[in-house]
Amino acid sequence: MTTTASGRPLDDPAAPATGRRVRTLVMWALALGGFGIGTTEFVAMGLLPEIAASVGVSEPTAGHVVSAYAAGVVVGAPLIATIAARVPRRTLLVALMVAFTLGNAATVLAPNYGLLVASRFVAGLPHGAYFGVAALVAAHLAGPGRRAQAVALVMTGLSVANVVGVPAASWLGMALGWRSAFVLVAVIGAATVAALAAWVPSLSIPTTSVRIELGALKSARVWLTLATAVIGFGGVFAVYTYISTTLTDVAGVPKSLVPVALMLFGLGMVAGNMVGGRLADRAVVPAVFATVTALAVLLAVFVAAAHNPYTAFLLVFGLGMGCAAVGPALQVRLMDVAEDAQTLAASLHHAAFNLANAFGAWIGGVVIAAGLGYTAPAAVGVVLALAGVAVFAVSIRGRDWIRS
Repeated sequence: MTTTASGRPLDDPAAPATGRRVRTLVMWALALGGFGIGTTEFVAMGLLPEIAASVGVSEPTAGHVVSAYAAGVVVGAPLIATIAARVPRRTLLVALMVAFTLGNAATVLAPNYGLLVASRFVAGLPHGAYFGVAALVAAHLAGPGRRAQAVALVMTGLSVANVVGVPAASWLGMALGWRSAFVLVAVIGAATVAALAAWVPSLSIPTTSVRIELGALKSARVWLTLATAVIGFGGVFAVYTYISTTLTDVAGVPKSLVPVALMLFGLGMVAGNMVGGRLADRAVVPAVFATVTALAVLLAVFVAAAHNPYTAFLLVFGLGMGCAAVGPALQVRLMDVAEDAQTLAASLHHAAFNLANAFGAWIGGVVIAAGLGYTAPAAVGVVLALAGVAVFAVSIRGRDWIRS
């Protein structure tokens, strides 16, 4: 049974107000952690020139700090979720955010390029596991019928980071030196540790074991759902990675307005999280099909819309919304098909998201280098999104439609 800090059950009808208050505080604490993670994940991209100059390397070489963080996410998500299977979820959440805070503090103090790359890898390790455990806790507290909306609320922290956290940290880094941006992230991490310790109640989520968690990897439906995420999301990142040049060279947008477009993408993600959560709570399987298909349509429209600044801005918002709308449904789907190994499955969702980022950036670069132009990544993205729909269709069984 889930209890408040005083030991009273959250679902005790004698204390519904207290239960709602505790749930609200927990959701805000979880979202704050997502805000910090989202800020640190993307802020380095805008500060690469400053980072390169500071540690004495070229800008392309400095780009490895971004790759190191993504590698930490991919490695840390399954590793931590598995070896920490017996750790109580509340304790694990706090420990993960402590590790995240220390990793970013190490980034601030890194004296050379090698240690900087190592610190970014360490900072990335808790990323996937944190979101995975946070999704389980949020869904558990929300109860049946509101699980996806609870997961979406946690992910809203990541979306808001693109609108507020990344621009603020980037401005701070440019004004006071790039290390100050990661000081801000470390402060957010410390605040999240305090909030989690103070507000997350005792939880009745059962712990598992290494054997049970690894059992998720035997499920074809888990792998196919992860493949849906990697392939389906890949098209968005094929576009987003090169969005600055696409807007300036194809749409004719002044370079000074590119940050506005990026904020629109973040606002679209906030809206998409909310819409996707509601759709998934109505029916998970149809929500996955609907959102990934909608993403394919948006990418197709962007091929033409990218030639006009007004329609390009509108579609940038739409792509952010479409991308985020897929997330809650896929997250809940993974939790459903993993059965007892939900921690590993939920964590792997974020590893898949980062693989999609790397895969999309690579394939977008390939088609641009082939001379097909900056709208070609969106065209390829249509194919990838439709392939994601096909892969998900393979994972469906008759009972999935009944249970959804």
